[in-house]
Amino acid sequence: MKIVFLCGGVGKRMFPITEDKFLLDFSGRSLLERQIKLALQTGIRDFVIIGNPGNMQQIEQIAASIKIVDFKFALQSQPDGIANALKCAAPYLNGETMVVNPNDVFAVAAYKNLLDDFKKGKATSYILGYEVKQYFPGGYLAINNQDELTRIVEKPEPGTEPSNLVNILLHLHTDTGRLLDYMDSIRTTKDDVYECTIDQMVRDGYKIKVTHYDGLWAPIKYPWHIFDVVRYFLDNGRRRIAKSVHISDRATVSGMVIIGENVRILENAVVRGPVYIGPNTVIGNNALVRDYSHIGANCVVGFSTEIKGSYVGDNCWFHSSYIGDSIIGNNCSFGAGTVTANFRFDEKDIPVRYGELIVASGRDKLGAIIGDNCKTGINSGILPGRRIGPNSIVSSHVCLTDDLEPDTIVLSQPNYQVVPNDIKLKLDKKLELKNKLGHK
Repeated sequence: MKIVFLCGGVGKRMFPITEDKFLLDFSGRSLLERQIKLALQTGIRDFVIIGNPGNMQQIEQIAASIKIVDFKFALQSQPDGIANALKCAAPYLNGETMVVNPNDVFAVAAYKNLLDDFKKGKATSYILGYEVKQYFPGGYLAINNQDELTRIVEKPEPGTEPSNLVNILLHLHTDTGRLLDYMDSIRTTKDDVYECTIDQMVRDGYKIKVTHYDGLWAPIKYPWHIFDVVRYFLDNGRRRIAKSVHISDRATVSGMVIIGENVRILENAVVRGPVYIGPNTVIGNNALVRDYSHIGANCVVGFSTEIKGSYVGDNCWFHSSYIGDSIIGNNCSFGAGTVTANFRFDEKDIPVRYGELIVASGRDKLGAIIGDNCKTGINSGILPGRRIGPNSIVSSHVCLTDDLEPDTIVLSQPNYQVVPNDIKLKLDKKLELKNKLGHK
């Protein structure tokens, strides 16, 4: 049996975070590496990874670090959906094949449940289903009382779902050649050929078994879903502080922490886990890092900065800033006094705008979502849930109330006036105020 990882797509809903989701770092390892090692627990060693021209080199580097696997690679030139990806890998596919979306985080029990059904069943294909309690922007499964698929409804409008069973892209096909042949007969104007193929096979009498799974499932569809994955890996990790770490005698490090090589934690800094701090990062004097924060490599969390519950990329610098519940890309710099607000006055959940579409985050704490290579000036503020595109600048004293497009600068231009000063300072007024403070 083969396992196919689908890494050729483009996550448009993640913008302004442009890194492929499976390449994001979690506690020092890429999600792809973690997913490969999870799949290895099934005993399967035959992997096919489908990438695109922009990420294939990184995929091959990650694969090269895992010696016990026979990897094959296929190139998907355009992000034209799952069916197109599988066709690109067709020379490697035959017989029994698992198809996996590595952007969804799940426990090894998901594989186990699927393989258990496969070993005792006689279906053509097996697909994983997960019961949700609220709307999820994905495919929904309609089944009969034998847990056999009757149809897939891809991204129905809220309130029109055929069930509460969501399709998780961990599928097992017993005859991949037949699946590929069926794809050639499908006609659709969308990139849902794969889903339409499965629907057509059901209509033609093939049995598709839906395997129920109720364990961990953390899909990354929008940037704020990164928080759930950080939480999972920190909650299931082990406290680890590299031997090369320097922690001042006057600093405090407590709780579940993973701290990489050559990190320095200076006087009066507080690191309160769960927290991850990447290699060569400096946590400066009087800084506070807490509550599931994930700090990348080569960062400087400067004097009197607080980072709470945020995911920070590599090479980011902060000085006397507050970063709350935010997602920040690589190579960003924050001027002194920068604040990312993360809580609405009315305490409601924070929506995020994508063009004309307003997406509910489902979170009452959500700060900024900032792309790579961004800067802020001194005393700048960013309202909750605002997105800043890569290579952009929020200048000094700006309170950013709207999203900021890539490659732009937002300026504050107050109309200063210089006029004669006719205000005379009175010493007796100062003495009066001082006396009120208890000083005679």
